[in-house]
Amino acid sequence: MAAVVDKDLCTGCSACVGSCPVEAITMDGDKAVIDADACVDCGACVGECPVEAISL
Repeated sequence: MAAVVDKDLCTGCSACVGSCPVEAITMDGDKAVIDADACVDCGACVGECPVEAISL
């Protein structure tokens, strides 16, 4: 199962974008978006999010 962004918690800091080894995370305006098909469930983004808006 791919990582999921809680849009209510996401602050748009984009810290997660650079942490993704497969470039599955992009920004849509001021919110992070994860491409579920590209996500490899590594969890790298979960630890990078300062507001805990990403979960696996």
